[in-house]
Amino acid sequence: MRRVIAIGFEGSANKLGIGIIQHDYLDFPSTKTPGKILVPNQAQVLANVRDTYNPPPGQGFLPKDVAIHHRACILKVLKDALSEANLSPKDIDAVCFTKGPGMGAPLQCVAVVARTLAQLWGKPLVEVNHCVAHIEMGRMITGANNPVVLYVSGGNTQIFGETLDIAVGNCLDRFARILMLPNDPSPGYNIEQMAKLGKNYIDLPYTVKGMDVSFSGILSYIEQLVKESKQGKNNYSKEDLCFSLQETMFAMLVEITERAMAHVGSQEVLIVGGVGCNERLQQMMEIMASERGGTVFATDERFCIDNGIMVAQAGALAFAHGASTPISESWVTQRFRTDHVLVEWRE
Repeated sequence: MRRVIAIGFEGSANKLGIGIIQHDYLDFPSTKTPGKILVPNQAQVLANVRDTYNPPPGQGFLPKDVAIHHRACILKVLKDALSEANLSPKDIDAVCFTKGPGMGAPLQCVAVVARTLAQLWGKPLVEVNHCVAHIEMGRMITGANNPVVLYVSGGNTQIFGETLDIAVGNCLDRFARILMLPNDPSPGYNIEQMAKLGKNYIDLPYTVKGMDVSFSGILSYIEQLVKESKQGKNNYSKEDLCFSLQETMFAMLVEITERAMAHVGSQEVLIVGGVGCNERLQQMMEIMASERGGTVFATDERFCIDNGIMVAQAGALAFAHGASTPISESWVTQRFRTDHVLVEWRE
């Protein structure tokens, strides 16, 4: 048995997270190549600490402001994570960081800290794709075997296809700004709570193109409805608008998920990403999956919303299979597609 303890640094957007995970691996003979392979046996979350930058209502978060927040908080978050795990740097086997995708300035400042600590502590550095980290976290927590994965967050909307313009989370965030809803704890959460009070469905644009979706049109349309409401040209309430926006966008996501399940013959759906903890999205997905005799797997906000433990998880899997990142190659990138990652730890 081999034990790996990894620390993960996540800061691709407005959430700064540091997590520590312990993996126990069993050695098995390899059926493909001579020697042994490592198979995950047990994983334990030792620490999962997070701090969020929240701008005033009606405002989004600018990369430079997010980076300032991350720089100000990261050492305290690090100390809290080590304290929660009851570990010292000598106990860490690998330092993992988000390479991308994400916002440039926040990614850079967190990578600098991870890079520095790896050298100070004398530990290997492991780069992690943010999207793959979400997926691996969801698989570990839920125990999903080989699911169709719906990844929905502020910056990404991916399944078998993807968004053609803005991500579903970005659409929700921007609509929250139009309504001047608070950013604390998150714009999407506040829309979700307001949507629960909505009773009247308002027809909105519905754009599904094969396995792809588009959200920019629905955002422009509903923004115009808000302007007309302020001018007295309609009497749509904020609650009904939030309700209608969620129902329409989530129906689009359910449709492409069902099509993906049929295409690959899967009976499992795993929802990951910050929007994935929306209870209404989970409910709608469960209705669809149950009609097909399938199962939906989802997590709560501890593991759905951006966090450091998901980076530690994906990094630990990669590190146990020989991955490491030279300091000279530890740059970050705002664009880093999920399908550009070689996932060597899975068959």
